[in-house]
Amino acid sequence: MKKWTAGILAALLLAGCGSSAKEEGTEKATGGGSEEQELRDVSIMLDWYPNAVHSFLYVAEEKGYFEEEGINLDIQFPANATDPIAMAASDQVTLAITYQPDVIVARTEQNVGVKSVGAIVREPLNRVVSLAESNIQSPKDLEGKIVGYTGIPLNESIVQTMVEQDGGDPSKVELIDVGFELNSTLISKKADAVVGAYINHEVPLLEFEGYKTSNFDLTEYGVPSFYELIAVTSDKTWEENPELIEAFWRAAGKGFDDMKANPEEALDILMANQETENFPLEEEVEKESMDILLPLMESEQGFGYQEEEPWKETAEWMKETGLIEKDPKIDELFVNMPE
Repeated sequence: MKKWTAGILAALLLAGCGSSAKEEGTEKATGGGSEEQELRDVSIMLDWYPNAVHSFLYVAEEKGYFEEEGINLDIQFPANATDPIAMAASDQVTLAITYQPDVIVARTEQNVGVKSVGAIVREPLNRVVSLAESNIQSPKDLEGKIVGYTGIPLNESIVQTMVEQDGGDPSKVELIDVGFELNSTLISKKADAVVGAYINHEVPLLEFEGYKTSNFDLTEYGVPSFYELIAVTSDKTWEENPELIEAFWRAAGKGFDDMKANPEEALDILMANQETENFPLEEEVEKESMDILLPLMESEQGFGYQEEEPWKETAEWMKETGLIEKDPKIDELFVNMPE
């Protein structure tokens, strides 16, 4: 827990020492008529480089939905994993895409003024993955094995919970920090399994490269079904300018509707916006990823709607496993957009 919170706190300090966020500016755009519309600057930092899960943003931008809401959108990428939540909390960006457990840690352990304004992926994408040839049939089989992880305490707790729930002894599992080299760790057999691999990215990428895999769903072995990806903003931004966040979400929701209605077009738009130098995409992998993601992003109450139960259950589990020490105030963790 200390390692996790220290990382977020350090990122917040660096964000605070950096250049201040550009004040919300305006620029003018000409619509279909002769009148000019004043646009407000909104920045969003992704959780990583563009991939299938971000397609709704690029579709909304391509179709002009943000401009229709009076928004000039600036999409940014993080240099480090802790950047999104830190930059949003310190108002260096208007919004950021990050992870539900990170918000609980930041809010509860460091009193960071950040809250979720929308659930993007409504279930965990994280899986425990092994090569099929390893013959690991259930989490209990991880006893005596090496499991690679990304150095995030959350993943340690996930493995411990799953092995214990399956009747195994977590102390007999060796966890090694492999950074983000999850697939290469499996292929080179430096570890028998990895945790932190995504069902919509690492798994299809391994299969694309010709490796047969098996994986375990966290929620089948005692881990609560948390929101994998959420959009966050600072308390200050929400208190002072909620209508701007609401306008952003209306445009984003239209982008998701189009992504769902025409995934092939959404994929084309994504591929045109990929970061080829830093994170080149395989179209076949992103297509499979989108097929996996779409049902996990949809809600009967509308794109982004958040329920209280996943926040309560996740926070309770995090306290039980030592990831947090205090109970969070659930009503401070998230807000829903008006219908």
